[in-house]
Amino acid sequence: MSTAAATSREILIATIADLLDGVRTVAVGASSPIPAAGAMLLRARSESSGRDPVRVIVLGSREHNFFTNGAFELFDATAQGRIDAFFLGGGQIDGQANINLVGTGDYPASPVRWPGSFGSAFMYYLVPRVILFREEHSPRVLVDKVDFVSAPGASERIYRSGGPHALLTGLALFGFDKQRKRFCLRSVHRGSSAEEIRAATGFDYDVPEQVPFTPEPDAETLALLRGRVTDELAECYPQFAETLVADRAA
Repeated sequence: MSTAAATSREILIATIADLLDGVRTVAVGASSPIPAAGAMLLRARSESSGRDPVRVIVLGSREHNFFTNGAFELFDATAQGRIDAFFLGGGQIDGQANINLVGTGDYPASPVRWPGSFGSAFMYYLVPRVILFREEHSPRVLVDKVDFVSAPGASERIYRSGGPHALLTGLALFGFDKQRKRFCLRSVHRGSSAEEIRAATGFDYDVPEQVPFTPEPDAETLALLRGRVTDELAECYPQFAETLVADRAA
């Protein structure tokens, strides 16, 4: 068993698995290798410990996706309440957990355009545990107010079963208070500090008296991640799997 310290990406993957603890079905959108690895790690942990099985759906994968009609079937399953967790990101994320997937500036004359909202608002309203994920942690991404609301983090006078559960970045982990519509810093990753997080974040948030470091994966978790999970990930994200191996050797 490897005893090398966890890499920064392995810490993110293990943190995602922790955030997913207790879910039965988790879906991951396209181009999301770190969330996919976290979901696969959760499944591997559950199976190795004899707990209830976890179903992982990775769009774009042949082996880790039982859907036959892609995102359309994902939307159907979500509407039926069969998806427990999902991941969303954005070119911008603000302090009320609103996300922007459209572009910057005044819409529709946006000087910077992104792929678009697609089904983000639909999923955000219905999936009980939505994890916001963006590796980059900077004021240009984490803004005071998004330029365009692709999907709102909170809603007035509208029933919604879903919404933001946490925000994970390359530097820190935030929890989200749905009543107060506000983030709270939960932990900082190895090498970061509460002061660095404040300087790199464009929105205001709450901070506990003592900010802990994000827990790092133990030896058993690293063994699963560096063995089974990396092998499974190579089916749909071969280049990223190679990057994980290269990171460990660096």
